[in-house]
Amino acid sequence: MRIIVTSIFVQDQERALKFYTDTLGFVKKEDKPVGEYRWITVVSDENRVGTELVLEPNIHSAAKEYQEKIYADGIPATMFGVEDVQKEYEELKKRGVQFTMEPTNIGEVTIAVFDDTCGNLIQIAQMH
Repeated sequence: MRIIVTSIFVQDQERALKFYTDTLGFVKKEDKPVGEYRWITVVSDENRVGTELVLEPNIHSAAKEYQEKIYADGIPATMFGVEDVQKEYEELKKRGVQFTMEPTNIGEVTIAVFDDTCGNLIQIAQMH
């Protein structure tokens, strides 16, 4: 068994697609209409057959409340692995990404946290 799809709630699918592709460098894999919304997935440019991330609209009240509460508490919605957190941090800062936590070594991992502009905090992590 393996994880093939996971999702993240977003406030605006189009804005999320632009941020996750243009700013973070993911690649759009699926973009199909589903009623008034869309089934949008992105994948890593480094592994286009890997796990897909669904940019899920936060239309359900429970989803919206969950997203707002974990954001307010500073809890990242998900984590992405990177080779070099410091390098990624510097590159994303140049692209205008706002970080809530600068690169921080916490033992076996170095992490940083940024705002995805769509209602989420995202953690990036480098394993040592």
